[in-house]
Amino acid sequence: MIKKIGLTGLIILIVGFTVLFFSSAFTVHQTQQALILRFGEAIRIVTEPGLNFKMPIADDAVFIDKRILDLDSESQEVIASDQKRLVVDAYSRYRITDALKYFQSVQTSTRANARLSQILNSAVRRVLGESTFEEIVRDKRPELMKRITEQVNKEAASLGMSIIDVKIRRADLPEANSQAVYRRMQTARTKEANDIRARGQEQALIITSRADRESKIIIADANKISEITRGEGDGERNNIYAESYGQDPEFFKFYRSMIAYEESLNSDDTRLVITPDSDFFNYFKDPLGNK
Repeated sequence: MIKKIGLTGLIILIVGFTVLFFSSAFTVHQTQQALILRFGEAIRIVTEPGLNFKMPIADDAVFIDKRILDLDSESQEVIASDQKRLVVDAYSRYRITDALKYFQSVQTSTRANARLSQILNSAVRRVLGESTFEEIVRDKRPELMKRITEQVNKEAASLGMSIIDVKIRRADLPEANSQAVYRRMQTARTKEANDIRARGQEQALIITSRADRESKIIIADANKISEITRGEGDGERNNIYAESYGQDPEFFKFYRSMIAYEESLNSDDTRLVITPDSDFFNYFKDPLGNK
């Protein structure tokens, strides 16, 4: 009986020791840090990964991420210093550097993101509101991002967080403004295209009229030269005919008659309305052309 009681007590002791061991042991992963609370009060921070121990029942371990975390802020409308409206979409990356401050101020990641989002939006409105549209969109964006990061970092330090960087993902005009700008640009480009087209048509008319005038002059000069050449040719031909006639009148008559026969008796129409005893047929009747 005494042995059974001793065995039972040993088992209870082992079970109690096991429960006590597992309730006091905890593991910190490489991506985490642990804040040890004793009756709700922070007593120490464990930053190194591995197996650790705490006082059972009295102590609790709160695990806090120590990786670089992302925060996507909602789009907001910002009025630049030149009174132009912009829709800005910013995001930031941060790390929890002071687990105690973090736990005391926000405790959870949801509340931390909400507080940090408010700080980020306020800094974005404040810095961009002091800048012009061109500086935000084109000229000084890196400098503005640096100023926003510095301002957010100052306020986030009280929450136990350190801001690594802040970036503007998008900075555009509101949809209504974008459409109005697009319509103005379209109207301006249409006007410019019409002006260019009108100037092109004017130049085309000038070039065409000049080309027509030059072509008429060239054709007139060519016709003049051709008429002169034709007149000279006709004169030369008449001289040759006259010389031929003077040398042999009978041969000249024969040659002229052959040419007349060739031109009048073509393959398309051989009808002649003349009398059979006409002089035209002399060489048909007699090779010497006698009547």
